[in-house]
Amino acid sequence: MTPRSTARRTPARLRRAGVAAVAVGAALALAACSSGGGSGSEEDVADQGYVSGDGSFTQWAVADRQGPVEVAGTDYAGDAVDIADWRGDVVVLNTWYAACPPCREEAPDLVDIANEYADAGVHLLGINGVDDAGAAEPFQQTFDVPYPSIDDRDKQAVAALQGIVPIQATPTTVVLDRDGKVAARIVGLAEGSTLRALIDEVLAEDGGDPA
Repeated sequence: MTPRSTARRTPARLRRAGVAAVAVGAALALAACSSGGGSGSEEDVADQGYVSGDGSFTQWAVADRQGPVEVAGTDYAGDAVDIADWRGDVVVLNTWYAACPPCREEAPDLVDIANEYADAGVHLLGINGVDDAGAAEPFQQTFDVPYPSIDDRDKQAVAALQGIVPIQATPTTVVLDRDGKVAARIVGLAEGSTLRALIDEVLAEDGGDPA
């Protein structure tokens, strides 16, 4: 899956861009944690502590998107979660784990976005490939996280993503369109205004309205 261009845009300009625009930008100079598993480049950096993830984002035009992404698992409350149940809505996937500093830094923005966009039919799902419930649940309680996270220590959810969009750092945030295809990806800390702009563009597709 190859973006059509690598032009850089600020979040404000992104809001004015057409949905066919494809961009890589928003250099935030923030570190992202090693994902500690997976394949390819993930294995190369798994033992190096921190991996550069500067908050840059990539968008794919509708015609260039791959998928649908199929992610399912069990959340930390023991409930089954399958994003196929959300097909027709916009879905945001976020990889994280409790000891990851940028994951903690971005958590308040993700919580705000989940609450703000709930009425627009936007669903957020965390993917945690490191923590058991004893580590993950205090994180969720501390930040009052309103959306579920999959316990992905078996790496099945990340493996489902890897064949479509590379997950090279934690946190990574992926925005799926209503067909479950990858519309955008943020590598590293997801800055709130950037993620909102990316979600708004996908919501506006097919005549929809942003939140």
